[in-house]
Amino acid sequence: MSEATSEPKQAAAAGIGRIVETKVPARLDRLPFGGFHLRVIIALGITWVLDGLEVTLAGALAGALVASPLLRFSDWDVGLASSLYLAGAVCGALIFGWLTDRWGRKKLFFITLGVYSIATAATAFSVGLVSFCLCRFLTGAGIGGEYSAINSTIQEFTPARLRGRTDIIINGTFWVGGAIGAAASIVLLKPGLFPVDMGWRAAFFIGAVLGLIILGLRSFVPESPRWLAIHGHEDEAEKIVGDIENELRESGKEVSDAKDIKPFRIKSRDHTPLSEVFTALFVTYRSRTLVGLTLMAAQAFFYNAIFFTYGLVLSNFYGVPHEKVGWYIFPFAIGNVFGPLLLGPLFDKIGRKKMIAATYAASGILLAISGLLFLFKLDNATTQTIAWMVVFFFASAAASAAYLTVSEVFPVEIRALAIAAFYAFGTAIGGVAAPALFGALIATKTREAVFIGYLFGASLMVLAAIVEALFGVAAEGKSLEDIATPLSQTDA
Repeated sequence: MSEATSEPKQAAAAGIGRIVETKVPARLDRLPFGGFHLRVIIALGITWVLDGLEVTLAGALAGALVASPLLRFSDWDVGLASSLYLAGAVCGALIFGWLTDRWGRKKLFFITLGVYSIATAATAFSVGLVSFCLCRFLTGAGIGGEYSAINSTIQEFTPARLRGRTDIIINGTFWVGGAIGAAASIVLLKPGLFPVDMGWRAAFFIGAVLGLIILGLRSFVPESPRWLAIHGHEDEAEKIVGDIENELRESGKEVSDAKDIKPFRIKSRDHTPLSEVFTALFVTYRSRTLVGLTLMAAQAFFYNAIFFTYGLVLSNFYGVPHEKVGWYIFPFAIGNVFGPLLLGPLFDKIGRKKMIAATYAASGILLAISGLLFLFKLDNATTQTIAWMVVFFFASAAASAAYLTVSEVFPVEIRALAIAAFYAFGTAIGGVAAPALFGALIATKTREAVFIGYLFGASLMVLAAIVEALFGVAAEGKSLEDIATPLSQTDA
């Protein structure tokens, strides 16, 4: 970067208020995919594994929590705890998302992981509903904060031509955590292997152990050069990009020089006023805001309503013992992994709008069909699981695409807060009430009541498909700065 003008000495010393020229975003976008990118994906993308683990444990352990002689939870208590986990995620996303844009990506993805690790370990020591719900709330807060810091960082490091498939696949690893949680529940809830109140406690320690391992992996991940350039640290941004380029060259990758790249000018800042955030979200990009809210709310209700209470459905309507629930959730989770893995590349090749609309519509229609099979008792626990494997093959790619959308269609200055806001409001609208609602519907012991819930979730997904088809953004292959002009960009 080169300084184009000068500001008062104090501002210049802080790196704030100066107009600078930068090639950093374009240099990042033209890089070949290499070992550096793979390490970032592993160290940061593991967040989705943790969330999948937590959500799966909540569903798989539901029966154990009800059967616990200490906790003695009701079905409603299980739904309440799940809703509070999501409520914590909403609060954590908003608070930590705001801080991520102000303090930087790196600081926050250490803080949020620390909150998660401590809270999920503390869950194992719960002695009643209040302590259990409090720990689940704090666990959710850590995970909610992770989404903002992690998704924004991955987006800002990934080359434009690969951003869609990379983000879709990373988000899909949620279900790797789901598979781990299901497998763990099979072992830990096996009758006779652990005392009744020990298996579910041990299960919650899994996330804490993974969290400690991940803390070490993240130590090498640098701050986002895009964030640094805008916040007055252009020299550090240049050094990080240069180091990445040198590493790729040394590994045998071809990296072209930056002579042909046209720089753009930005006015460095230390933060973005909330008034500017609201203007961007609700005036400049209001149609994108509508799309983001619709996609996030629909997938949140769809997933949280069904998956948090999956164990209760198996127990109440198919007579599956709680210690065997994991046998059904495990293949269900594996099916979810393959959706983003196989469909992810198509979001770059065919395009965002077509693929997002198609996966949302397919998810809704297929859920309605499986709901009819459930209503008329044309299924059993095995066929229901197979049907949901098919439904969520598409739904997992659709949900991943929602996070991709809200993290790439808004300016870099508000990216983390935008991710947080859409995750928070989408989860609040479509997720927090969903597990409690479905818990109440299941408690009626009638298939008709549960079917209404399925039908409502299916309708939300089809509605989201229509909104995406009408107002979605064709972001495939484009630089983040071309999709949404940075608020700090200037022609001065």
